[in-house]
Amino acid sequence: MFKPTPNPPETDHAKSKAKKHDEATNRALDYYLRPKPEKSEEASQPDQLFTVAKNADNESLLANLSETLAAADAMVSNLAFDLDGPRRHILLGVQQLIELSSLLANRVLDNVDPR
Repeated sequence: MFKPTPNPPETDHAKSKAKKHDEATNRALDYYLRPKPEKSEEASQPDQLFTVAKNADNESLLANLSETLAAADAMVSNLAFDLDGPRRHILLGVQQLIELSSLLANRVLDNVDPR
């Protein structure tokens, strides 16, 4: 069928309404489908698995260090007495290093917070 009159030209109002609709659609799709940008400094380092809180005070850090060294000492000691020969001597050497580190950490902790 032949149409005797052409379609009326699009008005600026119709163009702006379509543009606003497209922008809203893009915002909605971006919100739900695009990954969220990582804002924190720690999140930008994916190869770093464990971190220490930047606002932790020295006393807390030293106390946790002391407890960690005590736990490592107990594990190495337990394992060393299950072994014989050179491997036992190696683990006992590692245990001595852990014990020395623990003594140093405890001395620093005493200096930071004298009782």
